[in-house]
Amino acid sequence: MDHHAGLLAILKRAPVIPVLTVHGPDEAVPLAQALVEGGLPVLEITLRTEGALKAIEAIARAVPDAIIGAGTVLTASQVEEAKSAGSRFLVSPGSTVKLAEAATHARVPLLPGVATASEAMAMAELGFHILKFFPAEPAGGVAYLKSLSAPLPHLLFCPTGGIDEAKAKSYLALPHVVCVGGSWVTPADAVKAGDWTRITALAKACAFLRG
Repeated sequence: MDHHAGLLAILKRAPVIPVLTVHGPDEAVPLAQALVEGGLPVLEITLRTEGALKAIEAIARAVPDAIIGAGTVLTASQVEEAKSAGSRFLVSPGSTVKLAEAATHARVPLLPGVATASEAMAMAELGFHILKFFPAEPAGGVAYLKSLSAPLPHLLFCPTGGIDEAKAKSYLALPHVVCVGGSWVTPADAVKAGDWTRITALAKACAFLRG
């Protein structure tokens, strides 16, 4: 499956995908530049704010080295909107057949969210073998994911939700974890202050998380 290979290539670029909630282009572009400079080119922009799609468009234009994905994709119409804005992949907190069909139809790789073995098996039946484990920490953390992936060795996971730098290391040590998603790389106070140097330094530290 082409999309599977394409998504895997994207997720293997760096051990951490920063999950960004941005309010518009003015904040998004320097933030993306700081993260790319720090070695984290794959960025997830959540569609939780009014300005998210405009931010994706601006990053796609101004930061060519960034590989942008749209997060919190919930509906088929958002699939189209995110693709038109310049998203190279999509991330959803959960998974539905309708959403999976819309992403396949739009020819955009989807990282669907799962939290149980049944959800993981249902997505695998639809041809999705790389899954977002969400919400990682509240669902049971590293121990839970280890147990979940044991009977499903053909699946890969990107845990997201409540992960910090220390926990990221533990997840990345699991054989079926391809990368992790997290927002600790972009602390709200640093973004608000425009302290891009600090964000670049936090991004650089992520390169050493995979032992």
